[in-house]
Amino acid sequence: MVNEKEKWIILFLLTLIWGSSFILIKKSLMYFSPYQVGSLRVLVASLLLLPYALLNIKKLPKKQLKWIVLSALIGNFFPMFLFPLAETEISSSIAGIINSMMPIFIILITIIFWKNETNNRQIIGVSISFIGAVILMMGNGEMGEVKWVPIGFLLLATLLYAINSITVKKKLLHIEPKLLSAFVFGIVLFFPSLISLSFSGFFNEIQWTSEVFFGLLFVVALAVLGTGLAMMLNYRLLYISNAVFASTVTLLMPIVAVIWGLLDGEKLSLAQIIGASIILAGLLFLRSKLPSKK
Repeated sequence: MVNEKEKWIILFLLTLIWGSSFILIKKSLMYFSPYQVGSLRVLVASLLLLPYALLNIKKLPKKQLKWIVLSALIGNFFPMFLFPLAETEISSSIAGIINSMMPIFIILITIIFWKNETNNRQIIGVSISFIGAVILMMGNGEMGEVKWVPIGFLLLATLLYAINSITVKKKLLHIEPKLLSAFVFGIVLFFPSLISLSFSGFFNEIQWTSEVFFGLLFVVALAVLGTGLAMMLNYRLLYISNAVFASTVTLLMPIVAVIWGLLDGEKLSLAQIIGASIILAGLLFLRSKLPSKK
């Protein structure tokens, strides 16, 4: 009962935090390039967790190091660049909506690689959401031109998140969530983020004005809340539930992302609204349960 209550509280918190991350990315891009936003986001989280990681370095499970590195790269490094790159051409609302397709990827991955049996409900739900995704992508174009590249970035990031959720659930579940977050950011991603920030031209191009410091506040909020704290909560949610339930947060995130987008002056076309509604309908169909037979 304790875990049941806890997992819903974490789900609610993750919905607010990750749902707000898309508007924070958008605001950060007003001051920094996509590569700088991604690098800074990871580096700030790494600096935050580095002391705790060093204090517990002896607890680092060497046998699982390859899985920790894999989780760090696919779930906490590459997606941090893909989302800012996509949001240079796509609104934060649409980014949040496309990210809601993560449960579909989780189901497909478990079917393909773990040979889980499919049922008609899964096939129908995935098909409905796929149709919605196509409508959403077609409705996102201007003058009849669909922005395939940024949409591809978002789909790839969502796929990587799905792979990471399954990896953590199957290979890293025995590691305490706070420790896992510290090892991922403080040990594995500290130097990659620092190197990528150097190559982004941050140290040579940035002029330290009051505006830049104001922009840093968005990135720091994104790193501390949307990366460091959120990943701890996500690892904890995977620990007390399962990958499919944990991915349910992506069903609720678009609501928060769209609200922030509308408050910031973004607009959704009729095709985008229809496509998003169909995606969510398909995902809700996947999550619903058949009535039990007596």
